[in-house]
Amino acid sequence: QVQLVESGGGLVQPGGSLRLSCAGSGAIFNIYGMGWYRQAPGKQRELVAAIRESGTTKYADSVKGRFTISRDNAKSTVYLQMNSLKPEDTAVYYCNAGPGPLWGPYDYWGQGTQVTVSS
Repeated sequence: QVQLVESGGGLVQPGGSLRLSCAGSGAIFNIYGMGWYRQAPGKQRELVAAIRESGTTKYADSVKGRFTISRDNAKSTVYLQMNSLKPEDTAVYYCNAGPGPLWGPYDYWGQGTQVTVSS
């Protein structure tokens, strides 16, 4: 059974940082793309960042220069380092991985982790 388990969400003040982690099991994730999506209340789910097995990355324009995606293929884990957080980054963040188009969405999803940016 394929599972993606996220951790690292929470409440942070504007300008702060958070690091999300997502550990995969039940599939050979090191041959697939991995990424993060987010969904704010009343909005569609959107791609935040994705990383291919080669290490090539893609970012949403709204997070470029602030967020960094990385992966550890040996651990089937993808990370999202979020710096200079803004209130508009508040959303449920979903890990996404597996077979699929170059930059997602991929076949498998995590359960989501809440990120709230507020003073």
